[in-house]
Amino acid sequence: MLATLIDSLLKSVGLPGTLAMAGLAVGFLFGFMAHRSGFCLRTAVIEFFTAHFGVRLAIWLLTFGVAIVTIQFMRAHGSLDVSTLPMLAQKTSMSGAIIGGAFFGIGMILARGCASRLIVSSGTGNLRALIAGLVFVVITQSAWAGALEPLARWIADLWTIDGGQNDVVARLKARDADRFPFALMWLGAAFFFAIRGRIGLWGWIGGIGCGLAVALAYYLTYAIALAANAPAVVHGITFAGPSAEFLMRILQHGAEKPGFDSTLVPGVFLGAMVSALLARRFKIAAFDAATGTLRYMVGAALMGFGAVLAGGCAVGAGVSGGAVFAMTAWVALTAMWFAAGITHWVVDGGALTVSKDIKSGRLASGRLVKDVARL
Repeated sequence: MLATLIDSLLKSVGLPGTLAMAGLAVGFLFGFMAHRSGFCLRTAVIEFFTAHFGVRLAIWLLTFGVAIVTIQFMRAHGSLDVSTLPMLAQKTSMSGAIIGGAFFGIGMILARGCASRLIVSSGTGNLRALIAGLVFVVITQSAWAGALEPLARWIADLWTIDGGQNDVVARLKARDADRFPFALMWLGAAFFFAIRGRIGLWGWIGGIGCGLAVALAYYLTYAIALAANAPAVVHGITFAGPSAEFLMRILQHGAEKPGFDSTLVPGVFLGAMVSALLARRFKIAAFDAATGTLRYMVGAALMGFGAVLAGGCAVGAGVSGGAVFAMTAWVALTAMWFAAGITHWVVDGGALTVSKDIKSGRLASGRLVKDVARL
């Protein structure tokens, strides 16, 4: 059925249009599920470093566990090939992963949300997240092809890894057959924390849905490329590059034909908006004396620069990259966690500001929990 739909779309709108529709659909699914579940790396890190081990940590682990198991299952059965991914096939930067991951983790705490969370919150009417997201995009573009590009390139060139040398499994000299059992270990840990944290219905649905969206991005782009007899260049969910591309499409006339990345961010925004409207949680929120405008701006800027160095954001490098066993992605994710945890203790005094639902260890079934801290 899916193959028939892809063939039909390729005939009617061509390869770019089909990829664009896939990006919109995957983005919508991720945005809807991320909002419903409260998926957020920042709050997961806060729970971890305050030894709370609650709902948000469980949901993040569930997303990662589902993503890595699904992707490795498809790889094992020959329905997905990720060997052409730039993070696996091209030269990558270990120094960028370490320094960029640390910058991103610090910025995530200051901006009260990672890049994906800023997009999701923007879709719910949060103007603070929207403005911080714009700063993130501008700095990202500057680090890629603007005034900050020389500095980003210098940091990235400090320690590089040649193409084909960035696979964790290959580095450990393990067998390809070990990938899936290792992935199952992560999913088992995720289920343990999810059951222990007693997450509710939307915690399960949303966490699993976000993980499936990550895997679906890889699968759809791979299947579309094969159906079109095009080079099998797969795309994962990430928000650094796609956000910058979306901004440039708004600012520049005559841009290249749209593709998967160009519609991913609008899809996430729309998915979160629909979820918020259905749950009656769409609300305009602006800066006030208590939120700290400068904190948001500095945090968003650090995230933008860090995402370029790390090869992606918390979802792009952390979940999408980690799920294909890219070594720099695991290093970047580790740097994000530790830098965010330390920043939380230094800046916020290690306080665990949670909603009543999270304090009780439950995610209310059929409705959304409030954010761990106000965005």
